[in-house]
Amino acid sequence: MALFVPRLRPCVRLDVPLGRWGSTAPERGEGRPVYQYVGERAQKKEHVFVWGFSYTGALGIPSFVVPDSGRKKPKKYQLTPYRLEMHQKISWAACGYGFTLLSSRTRDLTKVWGMGLNKDSQLGFQQPENAVTKGYEYVLEPSPVPLPLDRPQETSVLQVACGRAHSLILTDNEGVFSLGNNSYGQCGRKVIEDEVYSGSHMIHRIEGFDSKVVQVACGQDHSLFLTDTGNVYSCGWGADGQTGLGHHRVSSQPAMLRGDLAGVPVRQVVSYGDCSLAVSQEGELFGWGNSEYLQLSAVTDSTQVLKCVWVSGKDSNHPLPVSVQLSSPRLLPLVGVGRVQQAACGGTQVAVLNESGQVFVWGYGILGKGPNLSESRTPEMIPTTLLGCSEFNPDIAVAQIRCGLNHFAAITDGGELFVWGKNIRGCLGIGKTDDQYFPWRVTVPGEVVDVACGVDHMVALVKSLV
Repeated sequence: MALFVPRLRPCVRLDVPLGRWGSTAPERGEGRPVYQYVGERAQKKEHVFVWGFSYTGALGIPSFVVPDSGRKKPKKYQLTPYRLEMHQKISWAACGYGFTLLSSRTRDLTKVWGMGLNKDSQLGFQQPENAVTKGYEYVLEPSPVPLPLDRPQETSVLQVACGRAHSLILTDNEGVFSLGNNSYGQCGRKVIEDEVYSGSHMIHRIEGFDSKVVQVACGQDHSLFLTDTGNVYSCGWGADGQTGLGHHRVSSQPAMLRGDLAGVPVRQVVSYGDCSLAVSQEGELFGWGNSEYLQLSAVTDSTQVLKCVWVSGKDSNHPLPVSVQLSSPRLLPLVGVGRVQQAACGGTQVAVLNESGQVFVWGYGILGKGPNLSESRTPEMIPTTLLGCSEFNPDIAVAQIRCGLNHFAAITDGGELFVWGKNIRGCLGIGKTDDQYFPWRVTVPGEVVDVACGVDHMVALVKSLV
């Protein structure tokens, strides 16, 4: 996508005295004007754009929900990217189920901002002036999320992640903090029966890792953590095996994953629903959890990854095969995909990006290859021509992939954003509410650096000259 650049006026810079410039044949090129353009070295500004369903407040635009003097009616859907006024440099965004977290690497006291649904205090405790109560708590504009930091001016936030009703905040030297609903231990602390989450001040520092945590990810009601040693930890709801801990119980304390991941250094963990994925340093893909929609069909026909164990009988020395549902990470053999660089996992569908910048998809839903492909057990490559590659731009490749609950997003190395999938409440940002069966470029005024996908809204971090 070509960036919008205002009409520029050439300026002449002389490398020699002005008296020699008028020569029609300057010796050895001396005296020739050097044309420079105003703004050609200008630093790009960083902006946040939002779109999708606005009634929860997740877009951070109060006038969309409560009309001001300049708007007669609320705006239920924002179908195209809308610039969110932020005075801080935002480095990361995450979209939950009706709420949004933004973070900055600043060392100022405020490092995280939240907006949207806050029924379970997933945005932290918010003062009444920042919240509107209508049965649920809504935070209608980006509001500071206080963190119990020991050294606030020496600590930066690296990443935020959002689940259905809980959030994770990763810092550079004070660990990981969790907030919100902990009914299943997804916040990494003991489950308290009948705990009231609304209006809670609880922000928990999660402990128990072998080394420093470098990445966090939220599933629907579980959490994943990646350490700098390449180990993966998890906690939370495990009924579908999504925690990967070899059982289907609730886990309130982070524990290290084993299975096929034992001894394998990992560089990325992802989840959004009840299926989880990990990408190894060697470019292999591992998966565990729900496979009802063929997400893990490479290793199982079951709806969950099953592991068969052998148990010795009481009255026999012969091992007896017992089918036990012990969900644990399994290596997913992907034929024809190559080395995996990134993975994205939604509610029913999976996408991977290989080292050549090619995108492969499988699972169930709108996969991006037209209305005739709604289910696939094996990886299907999205044609590169649908993602910006052409005879005029033959070197364009996808650099990042993301996934919401029912839609995909891909960012090219040229900063273009493509989306496809279920267009729930206008979450694709393509100016209409129709589902999108092929990748479609989102018109964003600038270079897209990163994007966060939710259930019915999205957030993009953009660099532009204006």
